Amino acid sequence: MAKSSKLVAVRRGRVLLVRRRCDGMWMFPGGRRRAKETEKDCLRRELSEELPKLKVGRVRLWKELKGKNRRSGRRMSDAIFIADNARGKLKIGAPGEIDRAIWRKPYGVRLTATSRSVRDELFPKRRRR
Repeated sequence: MAKSSKLVAVRRGRVLLVRRRCDGMWMFPGGRRRAKETEKDCLRRELSEELPKLKVGRVRLWKELKGKNRRSGRRMSDAIFIADNARGKLKIGAPGEIDRAIWRKPYGVRLTATSRSVRDELFPKRRRR
């Protein structure tokens, strides 16, 4: 089982990102799984804590990412879910953890390692000819 769950939601060519208060880095919303909690239950709980006004339709597991953070050396294990539909106000419900939520293009911001990896696979940059 993955240690945490993340949500990738896309609306009109933009993705949903939240900014961590501790270091100002952006990431896909989600968080760590608790004991006896499934990855999907973890995602639902984290979303209700972080963005309580956000309404998310059906989610499907896209991929489980495992790796090692090159900076910290910490092992990562994340279940990445994709939402069919996400709407509602981006009201922050966990101001101690995150300070901002936005819909934006996935490039041009400082992303966490996991979010960068997901972005690069799901939204590869187009090469100019």
